[in-house]
Amino acid sequence: MSDQLADNTLGGDPPTVPEGEIAHEIPWKHVPPVTYRDLPEPLPLRKVIGPSVLLLAGAIGSGEFVLWPYITSQVGLALVWLVVIGITTQYFLNMEIERYTLATGETAVVGFTRLWKPWGWLFIAMTVIPWMWPGWATGGTTTLSFATGFDADKIPFITIGVLIVIGLVLTLSPVVYKTVEKIQFFLVAFIILFVLYAAIVLIGGEGYKGLAMGFVEIQKLPAAIAEVPAALLLGAIAFAGAGGAMNLVQSNWVRDKGLGMGALLPKVVSPFTGEEVVQPTTGYFFKRDEENMRKWKAWWKVADKEQTITFLVIGGITLLVFMALTFVTLGTGGEAASFDFIKLEGEALRELQGPWLSTFFWVAGSAVLYSTNLTILDMVGRLAADVLKTTTLRDSNISESRLYFIFVWTMILFGSIILLSGVDQPLLLIVIASSLNGLVMFVYSVLLLRLNRSVLPREIGLKGFRFGAIIWACLFYGGFSAFLLFDQGSKLFGG
Repeated sequence: MSDQLADNTLGGDPPTVPEGEIAHEIPWKHVPPVTYRDLPEPLPLRKVIGPSVLLLAGAIGSGEFVLWPYITSQVGLALVWLVVIGITTQYFLNMEIERYTLATGETAVVGFTRLWKPWGWLFIAMTVIPWMWPGWATGGTTTLSFATGFDADKIPFITIGVLIVIGLVLTLSPVVYKTVEKIQFFLVAFIILFVLYAAIVLIGGEGYKGLAMGFVEIQKLPAAIAEVPAALLLGAIAFAGAGGAMNLVQSNWVRDKGLGMGALLPKVVSPFTGEEVVQPTTGYFFKRDEENMRKWKAWWKVADKEQTITFLVIGGITLLVFMALTFVTLGTGGEAASFDFIKLEGEALRELQGPWLSTFFWVAGSAVLYSTNLTILDMVGRLAADVLKTTTLRDSNISESRLYFIFVWTMILFGSIILLSGVDQPLLLIVIASSLNGLVMFVYSVLLLRLNRSVLPREIGLKGFRFGAIIWACLFYGGFSAFLLFDQGSKLFGG
């Protein structure tokens, strides 16, 4: 035990903590120690549904509605196996991100920072840089222009207005998570209604036959992969689900929803309408006695069920439906640039069942993309504020809530500058963000192995089949990241 103490402490004697016995299992060289507390009583499924809905809202607006349908318009349904593999891999990653938070109440990024202090700042950079490109809000306004007919030159200014409205909604929410959850529940329900209608009425035998052939004709996979630009392919793989740092913020949403040890930590609130808590969000840990292990198994079971139903099943079906819908309306080998394929798809739907369907499709698309941008702003603010308040600004009087809003409005400012500079093509912005996030996913897949395999005790840590799944995630995202870097390097130095 003395060797473990020497490795964990900041140097010398263990630091003094306000109350409770120090949990020696969790390192404290770079972040102050956690203490032991009993796990709260588990909640039923109906009370824990929420974090995966937020993740699903972000996922639908990236891979489901944009990138994979666009790829389908180019090469058909030959890449459906990559979609299934991608979203299934993300499911296993999401549960490992949740594992650390359920056990400690801390986010996965704080856990990474306990292993090496610079990880906190690096993940802030790896979140802000890929996600500051306002492709989703721009896409939402572009799609709305198809339905309403306003001039394209107004898109940047309307998009900036939308970003400001989203910022105000977040800023004035007494408890931010509750507001975001309510909005996303409504928008996701609206989108699922369209998905159900498309699956039952619009896709038909041709669409389902195309999906079936995509799963069977595996020999077409290499040729289809070769036709897709490397950045677009990696971005689509990363966003077969949510993607990048958005998956990591599952930790923050789990904490603010009150799952596991997260129930014992403060929530992000409005500095204007909520009651701020200045204390940093250092977590707790539990002794593995019989009662706590009973609670742990129940928490893990209900969290896994929430993730499986919402993210994996509903998200996977939604993704395949949007791809099949593109296949039956546009066919393959399309030449449409940027968001023109969404315009063409809406026009094809108009031919099928009248103007109401094209309008509904475009309005639903706008709701999808605006809800994704809401998730993005919330996500970036949460991750950055959590890391700073837990580490560098731990002893400052500034609360995590105020740091959250500083980052939200900074992202709005960045996005507005990008739009005013003339970079306003939504597909280009989304591909930039998604391909960068593919690289980020490789990094945190490796770190999750270290955190949940070596730091958390074996009784609750990463093992068995899930250990193999995370090894696979490292190889999967690492391989495609290497492919992207090689491809871009060849273009830079060879041509």
